[in-house]
Amino acid sequence: MKPETNKLNVSKKQWFAIAVIAAVGIGLGSAILGGKTDKSAEGEGHGSHVEAKAHSDGEHHGKTGADSHEDDKGHADGEHHEGSSKGPHGGKLFKEGDFGLEALLAEDGGEPRLRIWLYEKEKALASSAAKVSATVTRLTGEKQALNFTPDKDSLLSREIVPEPHAFEISIVAQTANAPFTFSFSQEEGKVELSDAQIKAASIGIDTAGAASIKSALQLPGEIRLNEDRTSHVVPRIAGVVESVQASLGQTVKKGQVLAVIASPAASEQRSELQTAQKRLALAQTTFEREKRLWEQKISAEQDYLQAGQALNEAQVAVANAQQKLSAVGLAPGSSGGLNRFELRAPFDGVVIEKHLSLGEAVKEDAAVFTVSDLGQVWAEINVPAKDLPLVRVGEKVSIKATAFDASAQGTITFVGALIGEQTRMAKARVVLANPQGAWRPGLFVNVEVIASETAVPVSVASDAIQSVGDKPVVFVKVKDGFVAQPVQLGRSDGKRVEVLQGLQAGAAYAAAGSFVVKSELGKASAEHTH
Repeated sequence: MKPETNKLNVSKKQWFAIAVIAAVGIGLGSAILGGKTDKSAEGEGHGSHVEAKAHSDGEHHGKTGADSHEDDKGHADGEHHEGSSKGPHGGKLFKEGDFGLEALLAEDGGEPRLRIWLYEKEKALASSAAKVSATVTRLTGEKQALNFTPDKDSLLSREIVPEPHAFEISIVAQTANAPFTFSFSQEEGKVELSDAQIKAASIGIDTAGAASIKSALQLPGEIRLNEDRTSHVVPRIAGVVESVQASLGQTVKKGQVLAVIASPAASEQRSELQTAQKRLALAQTTFEREKRLWEQKISAEQDYLQAGQALNEAQVAVANAQQKLSAVGLAPGSSGGLNRFELRAPFDGVVIEKHLSLGEAVKEDAAVFTVSDLGQVWAEINVPAKDLPLVRVGEKVSIKATAFDASAQGTITFVGALIGEQTRMAKARVVLANPQGAWRPGLFVNVEVIASETAVPVSVASDAIQSVGDKPVVFVKVKDGFVAQPVQLGRSDGKRVEVLQGLQAGAAYAAAGSFVVKSELGKASAEHTH
C-alpha cells in the first residue's frame, strides 16, 4: 500500500506544476494576443479616426497613396488636402487613389483663369469625365465661385481670377463614382506685419468709402501788375529836375512829393492866374461903382451894362487860368516860386520804375515814375481754346507758385474774347489779394480751375496709392498684415482718388505710411529671389 501512496503524492505535485505552467502560458499568450490587437487598433485609429476627429469632414493632409486607400472609405465626401506635386502642364497635381487632378492658374490671353486637367491612373481623362467647380476664398474673406467649360483637353474657368493671387482655392470634382475635393492656397503679394509693427511704423489705417471728387483743370499763369492800380507818372509840363525825393522800391502814400521840377510853363500859368484874379477884382469894383451911379440916375445904363460885361469876362478868365493849373497838377501858389512844380504820388503804392535824376531836363510826356499798388495783383492765365468752356467769370480758382510753396484762392474776373494768333490761347484774369507782397509780378504760377464736382461710391486717400510692377495698388488690411490689391483709378482732386475697380467700399487699407508696406513687399520679393 505504501508504494501506491507515494506514487499518488508524486502525481499531485506534478499536476500542480503543470497547472502553474499552463496558467502562466495562458496569461502570456493572452498578453501577446492582446498587445497585437491593441497595436493593430491603434494603427487603424492613427490612419483614420484620429485624423477624422481633427477634420470632421474627412480632410487629410499630406497623405500618400500607400496609406490612403483604406481610410478613404470612411469619408463620404472624399475631401483631401493632399501635398501636391508638379503636373505635366506645370500646375499643382493632386491624387486620391487612382483619380488625379492638375490645377494651373494660367493667364490665357492676358486674363488669369483656372485650368483643370483630369487623370485616371496617371492617364489623361476627357474633360467630360467629371463635373468640376471651385471656390476662391480671399484673405479678406470674399468668395468667388468658378464654373468650368471644356477647352480642348482641359476645363477652363469661365470667370477671371483677378489679382491679387492671395487666396485659398477649393476644387470639387464629381465623377460617376464619387466626389473628390482638393484645395491649395497661395499668398502672392502679402506682407506679414503684426499690429505692433504697424503701430511702430506709423502706418495709418483708413476705410474706403464715398467721397466728392473735384475735377480740376490746371492751367499755366503769371503774376502781373494790377493795371487798374498802376500809374505811369508824367510831369505834363517840361522843366528841369530840382530835387528827387522818391527812390526805386520805396513805398509812398497818396499825395507824397516824388520830385520837384522847375518849369517856365508853370511860372507862366501861375502868372496868368494871378493877372486874371487882379483883373477880376478891378472889374468887380468898377461894376459895383457903376451900379450905384446908375441907381442914383447919375450915369447912363449903358455904362452899368458894360461894367457887368467886363466883370463876367474877368470871372471867365480866372476860371480858365485855374483849370489850366489843375490840368497839369499845379497848385495856384508855391512857396518855392512860381516856376516850382511838385510831382506827387497818385495813390498809395510802391515806386517800381524811376527815370529821372537831379538836373535832368524832362519833357511833358516822359514817364518819370511808375507807381503800383502791390496790395492787389493780377494772375494772368493762358487758356487753350478747348478749355474755354470750363473757364468762366466768377469761378473760384486755386493758385500755386511754381518757385516755392505758396497758394491762394481767387475768382476769375475776366476772360478774353479773342484768341492769340500765335499761341491759340485766350487770356483770363484773377484779381489776387497780396497783403504780404509774396506774389511778385513775373512769378510763374499754376492755376487750378474746378471743372466739375462728382460724388463717387469708392475712394481712397491719395497717399494710399502705390505702384507695384507699373500697376497702381492699394495695400488692403488682412489678418496678420496687408495684401497688394491692384486697382483701376478714376478722378482725383489731390486728396482723394476714385477707385473704379479692385476695391469695395468699407475695405480697410494702409493710407499714411503705405510706402513702408511697399518697401517690406520689396524686401520679401528680394529674399524670395535669392
